[in-house]
Order: sequence, then structure tokens, then C-alpha cells
Amino acid sequence: MKPVLIWDLPTRIFHWLLAAGFIAAAVISLALGDDSPLFPYHAICGLTIGLLVVIRVIWGFVGTRHARFGSFAFGPAAVVEYMKGVLLGGGRRYTGHNPGSAVAIFALLALVLAMAATGIMLGQGDESMKDVHEVLAWVTVGFVVLHVAGVALHAIRRHENLTAGMIHGKKLAEPTEAISSARPAVAVLFLVILGGWAFGLVRGFNATAQTTTLPIFGTVLQLGEGEGRDGDGREQRRDRDDDD
Repeated sequence: MKPVLIWDLPTRIFHWLLAAGFIAAAVISLALGDDSPLFPYHAICGLTIGLLVVIRVIWGFVGTRHARFGSFAFGPAAVVEYMKGVLLGGGRRYTGHNPGSAVAIFALLALVLAMAATGIMLGQGDESMKDVHEVLAWVTVGFVVLHVAGVALHAIRRHENLTAGMIHGKKLAEPTEAISSARPAVAVLFLVILGGWAFGLVRGFNATAQTTTLPIFGTVLQLGEGEGRDGDGREQRRDRDDDD
């Protein structure tokens, strides 16, 4: 075996942008709180990584061989067998995603999409989603911690640096397992779409009202406690009974 290209550029970019976006959103929301003047940017980060996940889902069906969901759609038995191999030694070696990382990937994709959906519903005034959104955030934090711990354990037990592979895209494998191209043109298109979306969210942000407008869709979302909002995020009504 020798180092061969396994991970295409869009997959690697997705991985690191999702990590950066989630960390930024989590720090603003969980550490600084919704009273922070930076809180609206938590929502902007969330909406951006929401589109990021949508793009990754599409790439999971049309991307290169190791990026496709079909290449790491493992059943429960494979996951159990992999975990036994990591903990006790031995077991099969995987060129692409292993069953442990596959579980983390599918869980994180679903959780980020759910958080984006509930965040949009909150921005449209559905306060019943607030607790659901917070629970999803903490569950996601838990999966991230488990994923990082799993990568570290894999590195210790299997002597394989998965993190480095997600940077340069190469792993020790047979030449037949390699992909033919890193798909740089797709990566550029990916970044243009995502960058345009993020720029639109920031450009549409109204600091006074604490709102932004979704690019293309034109939907206005409340991101914080702007003018005319009370502490629970509900619209305040002016007292019209003064004359009574």
C-alpha cells in the first residue's frame, strides 16, 4: 500500500467548514448567550452550515466513490464489529469512512438540518421550537465530542491519522482504491454558492430590528430581541386602551 488520493476537495472543505461553523455558532449561543450583541451571528452561522449540509447531502449521491453515502451505509452489525476491533484490537481496515465515523456523519447531518429547521421556525415566531432547538444543540455537542474521541481512539489503536487524511486527502491504500481527481472545479462552485448565501445573510441583516432576509426566498427571520420584541421573543403590542 502507498498514499493515494481518497478524499475529494469538496468533502474535505465540507468537513472543516462544518466544524468551524458549528464551533462558532455553539460558542456564541452556549457560551455568550442570547443577550450577547453577537447572538444574531449565531443564527447566521447556523443558516450557513444548514445550506452546507444540504450541499453535502447532494454530494453524497453524486460525489466521488468514498464521498457517496452508499460507500459507508453500514448496518448495526458492522458498527458493533468495528467498535470491538477498536477496543480489543484486530478487525477490518476501511479505506473510506469506517462504521464509527459513518454513524457520526449521518447523525451530525440530521442534527444540523434539524437545528436549521427549528431555527428558521423560531425566526418566524414559533417559540415552541426554542426548547427543541436547545436540546438538539446539546445533543449535537455530545455527538461532536464522541466523534473527536472516536477519532483519537482510532489513531491510538490503529496508528492511523484520520485528521491528516482529511487535510491532504490521502490515505494508505491500494492504487485501485484511489479516486481520479480531487474535483477542484466542484469545490470552487461549492464555495461560491456557500459564500454567496452567507454574504446575502450578512447583507440582509438589520442590526436595529435584529432580522435578516433569506437570500432567494425573501423570508424575513428574527434573529434576536430587536425593536418591538419582548424578552421571550414575542411581538410587543402598544397600549391602545389609554383613552379608555
